[in-house]
Amino acid sequence: MNKIGFGAVVAMGAWLAAGTMAMAADAPAHGAQAVAAVDPFIGTGGEGHTFPGAVVPFGMIQLSPDTQIKPRKDAYGWAAGYRYDDRTIVGFSHTHFSGTGHSDLGDVLLMPIAGDVRLERGEPDKPGSGYTSRFRHDDERAEPGYYAVTLDDYGVRAELTAGARVGAHRYRFPQGKPAHVLIDLRTSMYDYPGKISWSRLRLRPDGTVTGFRETRGWAPGRQLYFALRFSRPLRGHAFHNTEQDIPYKGFPPPGEKDPAERAQIEGRQLVGSFDFGDDLREPLLVKVSISPVSEDGAIANLDAEMPGWDFDGVRAAARAQWAQALSAVEIDASEPMRKSFYTALYHSFMGPSLFMDSDGRYRGPDNGVHQAKGYTHYSTFSLWDTYRALHPLLTLVQPEQRTNDIVNSLLASRRESPYGVLPVWAFHGLETWCMIGYHAVPVIADAYMKGIRGYDADEALQAMVASANYGPYDGIRQYRELGYVPIDEEGEAASKTLEYAFDDWTIARMAESMGRADVAKEFGARAGNWRHAFDAKTGFMRARKRDGSFREPFDPSASGYGTDYTEGNAWQYSWYVPQDVAGLAKAHGGADKLLGRLDAVFDAKVDPKIFEHMEDITGLIGWYAHGNEPSHHVAYLYAYAGQPWRTQARLQQIMDSQYAPRPDGLAGNDDLGQMSAWYVFTALGFYPVAPGSNEYIIGRPFLPRAVLHLPNGKRFTVVANGLDADHPYIGAATLNGQPLDRAFLRHDELTAGGELRFTMQAEPNREWGTHPERQPYSISTAH
Repeated sequence: MNKIGFGAVVAMGAWLAAGTMAMAADAPAHGAQAVAAVDPFIGTGGEGHTFPGAVVPFGMIQLSPDTQIKPRKDAYGWAAGYRYDDRTIVGFSHTHFSGTGHSDLGDVLLMPIAGDVRLERGEPDKPGSGYTSRFRHDDERAEPGYYAVTLDDYGVRAELTAGARVGAHRYRFPQGKPAHVLIDLRTSMYDYPGKISWSRLRLRPDGTVTGFRETRGWAPGRQLYFALRFSRPLRGHAFHNTEQDIPYKGFPPPGEKDPAERAQIEGRQLVGSFDFGDDLREPLLVKVSISPVSEDGAIANLDAEMPGWDFDGVRAAARAQWAQALSAVEIDASEPMRKSFYTALYHSFMGPSLFMDSDGRYRGPDNGVHQAKGYTHYSTFSLWDTYRALHPLLTLVQPEQRTNDIVNSLLASRRESPYGVLPVWAFHGLETWCMIGYHAVPVIADAYMKGIRGYDADEALQAMVASANYGPYDGIRQYRELGYVPIDEEGEAASKTLEYAFDDWTIARMAESMGRADVAKEFGARAGNWRHAFDAKTGFMRARKRDGSFREPFDPSASGYGTDYTEGNAWQYSWYVPQDVAGLAKAHGGADKLLGRLDAVFDAKVDPKIFEHMEDITGLIGWYAHGNEPSHHVAYLYAYAGQPWRTQARLQQIMDSQYAPRPDGLAGNDDLGQMSAWYVFTALGFYPVAPGSNEYIIGRPFLPRAVLHLPNGKRFTVVANGLDADHPYIGAATLNGQPLDRAFLRHDELTAGGELRFTMQAEPNREWGTHPERQPYSISTAH
């Protein structure tokens, strides 16, 4: 049994307190106010798919309640493990995705039980049919780094907090009922036969419980190890393999030992219970660490991060970390806006997530163990989503080292990949090949163009080129041959052609900056491949066949697998040329024609039932679908086309209808922070339409005042004079006191510090930001 003397506990408490005080001292007062404004329940209803549990910024542990666990075919709505409308809790597991459209993780589920132990979850609508318990929102509390709830069926008050690699639980059991903690290694966010390849539970002589499991889920062959300790001695335990065992009913015969009391068990369907008697007068604490490497690695993580039992110290340290992170932006705003803004910033700081042990070891895409040297290793890269705004946001409001670590993690994954390419959609080190594009490329290029260079740039460019030329992947061989992806050989070909062309442009930008004229020339030419998808007759982007003809028949409203597009249709994807909006306008016959097409997107009367088969297409305004990423830049295109006041009006429409400070306040999956990063940028007044351009398109401010406390120690302030519901339009703008008559900012203007001041008015200013010689970057007009 693990025993730590009182002196060690006091010392640990002092160490945590000292560290927390240091972090708190570093965080300005507005950081604490920002933490108080966050509501982790935003996005847990509807299709936001966020979770309310305990996590620290970019932490490896996401300790949160799971309300239901569904078969694979029904799992979409429970991708984060928790839905606000549910009324039962299955338990508390230690790994979760924030806001994705795919279900997995949910590792190492614990459930405190008062009374009889049941080994199965039971049915949510049949109380007592299993170990699941009812709960009420009135008894819930969630804040950054902390979650608490009362399990009504047991009368147990459960509290959760977290460090980077350790989750801490505190359970208050009712007197007079046997106290147990159940561990279930069979569960995940979705279940299907054979998902658990193998698992192990082990009770060590000192009372530490360790184990592992390997799953065949979204990332096949994923291994996760854990170590667990209790603050009280065990009175007994039982390990079962429910695939084989028939557990004893009652007590074993006299003189015989219950086989469930074995010290170790292996199999595919493991569940265990730990018993603490019926006289617990103090709360029971449980601490759990995870490791991608080994059980010994998990023990080392536990010892390094939480050697004692100071739950409140860990909670305070988590809160201090959040105060420090959220203090990057200081705002003046109404309470609802403060709640929405800081919750969006909070959600933006959950991924990518730490993925290495305290000694720097991690598991790579080859499923081998590797050592991070000189950087912190991250995983969980939802790159099709996050390259658009999340990663550009991190370059502004997180220390530069964070982005350097992210780039180094991407490069390490490429070195360890059996395919020699950068991650596409990776979690826990493994590739899922989900979504399209090679969008690690713009993440690296955007960092490089902004002067973030703490990695081997030559290796980075080589990795980017290798990923862009990886022939077996999603039609790249044909794309290199033809200049487009042919639909008769590869699905979703129009989307792939458009996204490859953008990624290619970012390679050209970085190569040109590095003096690699050969690479810049090749990929600069490839950046124009979007033109092969443009159909001048219909005005839409379409997929061609190998013979060069467009696929017929053509229905611009068609979406779904087998169509020309990825999670969208022609109305949503035909504007995806962020690297050359001027060229797109010219292809349509001029800016006025493009403006008319954009109006047709937003003003259309669309029956939402047309997308009933597409769970990802949500947040409709006409054809515009804010709940899915291909639409996220579209409102800003009015500014490119010379009418920034139209961008301002559309952004008001989107902000009013797609975000709200309530559980169903996100129109679609948050997607590891992309929806939230869009909100943060838009509320501040500008947005990175084309990462890699070093420009931000000015929309309109939604905050009376905001201050970016930049990592370089400087401050960039945005002030909106006269802003209210009756004055939504920009009348004039100044940058550092000088008139600003263009609808974009440059990155170096932001990082230099200073003040951007808007004068807001009731009616549009149809002159501001329209000068034809002062328009945002496009390939067609670049000099």
